[in-house]
Amino acid sequence: MKVNWVKKHRKSVALVALVVLGACTQERSPTTGWAYNDPSNGGFEKPPYEEQETGPGLVLIEGGTFTMGRTEHDVTYEWSNTPRRVSISSFYMDEAEVSNFAYLEYLYWTNRVMGPNAPDIYYKALPDTLVWREKLAYNEPYVEYYLRHPAYRDYPVVGVNWLQANDYCAWRGDRVNEFILVREGLFHHQSQPTDADYFSTEAYLAGKWQGQLDVKLRSYDGQNDEREVRMEDGIFLPKYRLPTEAEWEYAAYGLIGNTIGERITDRRIYPWNGHGVRNATDSYLGQINANFVRGAGDYMGVAGSLNDNADVTAPVYSYWPNDYGLYNMAGNVSEWVMDVFRPSTSQDADEFRPFRGNVFTTQVRDETTLVGGYGGEIMTNVDGPVYQKFKHKVDSVSPHGIIQDVKEVWDSVLTVMTKDSIYFNNNVTPEGQSDIPGRVQWREVSSAVAVDNLDERRNYKMADYINYMDGDVRSSIYFDQGEAAYDLGANKIMYEYAKNSLINDKARVIKGGSWRDRAYFLNPGTRRYLDQRQANAWLGFRCAMTRVGSPTGMGGR
Repeated sequence: MKVNWVKKHRKSVALVALVVLGACTQERSPTTGWAYNDPSNGGFEKPPYEEQETGPGLVLIEGGTFTMGRTEHDVTYEWSNTPRRVSISSFYMDEAEVSNFAYLEYLYWTNRVMGPNAPDIYYKALPDTLVWREKLAYNEPYVEYYLRHPAYRDYPVVGVNWLQANDYCAWRGDRVNEFILVREGLFHHQSQPTDADYFSTEAYLAGKWQGQLDVKLRSYDGQNDEREVRMEDGIFLPKYRLPTEAEWEYAAYGLIGNTIGERITDRRIYPWNGHGVRNATDSYLGQINANFVRGAGDYMGVAGSLNDNADVTAPVYSYWPNDYGLYNMAGNVSEWVMDVFRPSTSQDADEFRPFRGNVFTTQVRDETTLVGGYGGEIMTNVDGPVYQKFKHKVDSVSPHGIIQDVKEVWDSVLTVMTKDSIYFNNNVTPEGQSDIPGRVQWREVSSAVAVDNLDERRNYKMADYINYMDGDVRSSIYFDQGEAAYDLGANKIMYEYAKNSLINDKARVIKGGSWRDRAYFLNPGTRRYLDQRQANAWLGFRCAMTRVGSPTGMGGR
């Protein structure tokens, strides 16, 4: 009977076979059976994607667990970094410190694009070259030559405060993503961008970018033939940013070189093996491993046999890299990280991706276009830089029209305004106003805004967690008095700045030793802090980037 049925329905069987074979060439959803990238059923897309590419200048730091904190005697007796086991996700980090030449590229772009209409943005980005001056030392040649002379182009940039370092990271991420679009043939590079149409990744993804792509991606929605690039395409890289303290310390140790299976055979004091600061291998026996002060008054050794071959800083690719391929994770310059400093962070922070400094934000949306109390159009700063709106409020103006007190005027973190910012004190601009034209505006989440739904959340109930468990009401000796114990708007009873402490919400962690430090600070577990608005001649930075997807890439399990 089966044979007769097949003979009888031979044409129908052949037709079904063709349909099945045709369907095999188009990937289908394993949950619904509908084909992807098919305009006939709505066009839900599944773009081709392998893994995140490595951005320019970056090295993949494979994550894992390690003992974070002090590994030798605490000579400063601060006891703010007790050892504890934590885990770090994989991420990317610059293989070397940001150099003078790399920062000059940023300054050149900023002056060319922002200078004509917003010159203060360029002046805001300039490093403080006066950090080289000392009361009883002749350092004027560094003041004049260190940043711009080609002899120092490969040396680490210094005189950059924490806010400027963050601005550089944001700029670099936009330029890298712009280059990717050009490389993929989606964007014809603009030789003369302006502050109105330069490429901003956030503004582009929000549909607010003023420019236009020459070539768009194919659309399968059945309504449009082409569409813009989306986050789901995997073309854009994540943001460049500063590393967290935990990430920096983990990367500096480079313990991947001491790992057999799941066992770390040797713990390290420095980014290399051994208890000394000189190379212990036969071929390079005795060579110094980092740029630091060997002893009192000895910054570089004896003529004819210089120990670290550097009087101040050294080129960013000097000395041997650690086992992750990172240069100068000990010595040369200390480096900014993202974290806000608190003495008890080592006891309080999570054991997975520890970090202190969260101020949760969300994009500013136009309330006039809200639908049912939710939604709204994402807002960007299209009216020009903020300083134009309150420039008349500042009395101290130079003959060139540049605001003298620029550190206070621009006291913000990228596009997020701080509570004690001059913007709020003068009530000049609305909350969340962007400081760079074309950037997306951000604001802190608030229980007063219904769409933030903080009352329904369990993992956080407010925006600012910098003081959580170390500086807030519950951790203060005045906890029994509640909020009444705090000065109006200050919230600094535990750390009364300039009275009993130099710690406040602007105190950012500094990691690693520098050319001005003794060997103790070469230990990645040491930590110091500095106000985010200040800079030094021994302090630089390097960028990091989040790794999305597999911790090891396509080659991993």
